[in-house]
Amino acid sequence: MARLYRDAFGIPHLRADSILDLAHAQGRVTVADRAWQLEWLRRRANGTTAEVAGEPGLSWDRFSRRMRTVETAQRAFAACTEETQRFVSSYVDGVNEALAELDPGTVPELSRLRIAPGEWEPWMPLATFLAQHLLFANIGGLLWKRLAADVLGDDVRFLSHQDPTASGSNAWAAGGERTASGLPLIGGDPHRIIEQPGVYQQVRLACEDPVDRFDVVGYTFVGVPGVQHFAHAGEVAWAITNACADYQDVTDDDGSDVVERHTETIRVLGADPVEIDVVATARGLVFEDGLAVRTSSWELGELGFDAILGLLRARTVDDVDRALDSWVEPVNNAVIADRAGAVRYRIAGRVPVRDGSGAWAGWLTDPNRADVPRDGHVVTANEWRGPESDAIGTVFAAPYRADRLHALLDGRSGLTRDDYVAFHNDALLQTVPMVTALVPGAFDDFDGVMDSGSAGAARYAAFRSALVRRLCDEPVFAKLFDPPADHQHEEIFAPWLNAAYRIGLALPRLANETTAGHRPFGIDLVAHAQAALAEVDAAGTPATWGDTHVTDPVHWFALLTGHDYDALPRLPLSGDADCVRCCVSYPAITDECSRGSVARYVWDLADRTVGGWVVPTGADGRPGDAHHHDQLPLWAAGELAPIVDDWDVLTEVGR
Repeated sequence: MARLYRDAFGIPHLRADSILDLAHAQGRVTVADRAWQLEWLRRRANGTTAEVAGEPGLSWDRFSRRMRTVETAQRAFAACTEETQRFVSSYVDGVNEALAELDPGTVPELSRLRIAPGEWEPWMPLATFLAQHLLFANIGGLLWKRLAADVLGDDVRFLSHQDPTASGSNAWAAGGERTASGLPLIGGDPHRIIEQPGVYQQVRLACEDPVDRFDVVGYTFVGVPGVQHFAHAGEVAWAITNACADYQDVTDDDGSDVVERHTETIRVLGADPVEIDVVATARGLVFEDGLAVRTSSWELGELGFDAILGLLRARTVDDVDRALDSWVEPVNNAVIADRAGAVRYRIAGRVPVRDGSGAWAGWLTDPNRADVPRDGHVVTANEWRGPESDAIGTVFAAPYRADRLHALLDGRSGLTRDDYVAFHNDALLQTVPMVTALVPGAFDDFDGVMDSGSAGAARYAAFRSALVRRLCDEPVFAKLFDPPADHQHEEIFAPWLNAAYRIGLALPRLANETTAGHRPFGIDLVAHAQAALAEVDAAGTPATWGDTHVTDPVHWFALLTGHDYDALPRLPLSGDADCVRCCVSYPAITDECSRGSVARYVWDLADRTVGGWVVPTGADGRPGDAHHHDQLPLWAAGELAPIVDDWDVLTEVGR
């Protein structure tokens, strides 16, 4: 038997007599809160979004099918232990039971389409999880690198900006001798596209089986049982960031070495069906004509779902560490702390080892465990961490967020939840002095803090965009905007191949090279900067950064079909892409924020309720529900919702 409670923000708290009852209840409550999202995720996994979205869904469907998302999930489910299979299957049973009871007319997206959601197979949670991460290892970044190198030759180095541009996160922990409570504190926030409904679902899972007791609060991927990346289990807590590991290799495919080929048909709303070849070769999976990708999950036929039960049952750092030994992909940096005072960092996931020719020759066996002293701290923000990073990857995030977090933590003691919230909200953009050096004196009154109420930040952002627009008009970059035929790719890769975005990312590097006396691409960047400043000052700028830097969550189906289901308010935001407060803007494209922190949390090992958590919108995906976006004002203001432990103050709403 299971019981459902909710707190003031509608976050589900589940307690059950057994772990299978708990999984079943989690499946049911996910339908209650995220019915449309479950259907959309199912369709993304099996490549049937075009059936409901029309031709705009075709690019994704081709990619998902060619990447054999369903087949990989089926293999990975079969590779799980019997206990994991039962746990996942019980969740799926709960999903299907609740879907059978659902009136599609109560779900706006389903009602508009006049469809009922499809049944879930036992392996579907693995498929939806994989589909969420097919582009997480930066295939798009590799395609951009190929294009930029072909167009710019050796000078491409001047456009380098550490990646990944499509993912990231912050996570940090301080040992007990540095905190007010005497026990560790963990803080962090994952960075992804800010979706509505959100990619993460807050949940509390309590099993009251006397021989299998646990009580965990954390974030789960919608459609996946348990909690995965961020959670507090009472005695132990953990967080992750993307490790930026190379576990997907893109190679040219000449049509030889075909291992298996078949044809699939994609149905398209309002158009004729489309047939595609689905091809596996010795080089990997052909995801576009002429290009193949080799991935850890396809190679191994595993995803790492056996870690989930171990995480739920964890009591110590060692328990979490041991559970993460099963993880496959995405490859993560993990930060773990427990009530005994232990704090540990490790890499979690399967990273291929390559021989001298670049061929895969086994798997990295050293997860680079590092225990943090009680008077120390650890930071991970997707950055290059030293020689150990060279064993797992080649391209990492720019160091600005990591450097800033170290600066905020260095020498600090008596740290509290409020200090960590202040770190979440730190909006210092360390690249400002690099860019403003092009126009000496023009920004002396701006402190580089991208605060929503700052006039200086508004003027700087307008100047930066004007400068990037001028750079985009330089003839040397023309073929980046109009690529040759051999660099034309699926529409899903457009964000990675957006030349204006890439030039904007590279602006600090270009500015540094210029002020050092170089002339990247032969461009007179100083002249462009002076002209951009004159243009902006003549035209005037918004009164504050928050006038244009506002919330803009993405509803994927609405984006593809042009129908607004949410009507969300546009709230002013502090921060920017390379700030700890990651609320991304796109110079020369838009100041509106659709990527950044998709959750924030503080895990206090002394008292779980002292910490806090928040998501950008709300617990319920149904437009019009009271909890559809009731956390949005908190998130935009940089505040956290409380973590509630006391069952007596929660509202019981069902069994």
